[in-house]
Amino acid sequence: MMKPLHILLDEDNEGDILLTREAFEKAKIPIILSMGKDEKEAIDFLIKAGNHQGANLPDMRIPYVNMPKKNGHKVLQFIQGNENLHHIPVIMFITASSQKHINLPYRQYDNYYITKPPEVDDFIGVAATIENFWVFIARLTNKRNNYNDKR
Repeated sequence: MMKPLHILLDEDNEGDILLTREAFEKAKIPIILSMGKDEKEAIDFLIKAGNHQGANLPDMRIPYVNMPKKNGHKVLQFIQGNENLHHIPVIMFITASSQKHINLPYRQYDNYYITKPPEVDDFIGVAATIENFWVFIARLTNKRNNYNDKR
């Protein structure tokens, strides 16, 4: 059996959280879905602060750019500047599809920009594509030694 893909989802909308979980389940992709309901909570998860002191680093991060408290782009800059975190692949979900919104995540070293699909069936296709690329084609880093993750 394939090891579950650990995803940190930065999302504050309960409906979108449910949609994401359901899409991965329907695509039969084993995942561990950790949540950052706002960008502060996502950063706390990544640096193992607050309620997340025992957390394992995720294999990838899927942020939504319009989060409460802090802008997703500013948090991405923080993460990319942190030597212990910048190896984690980022797939940015954005609802807008203007060229301005597409260009900014790439300039900040996101691995991919994806327009967030509104329907479960479309999201299942996105989930399957994420799994296919990041699990079977690309190789995720195994750099967890600084945090002593045991997975």
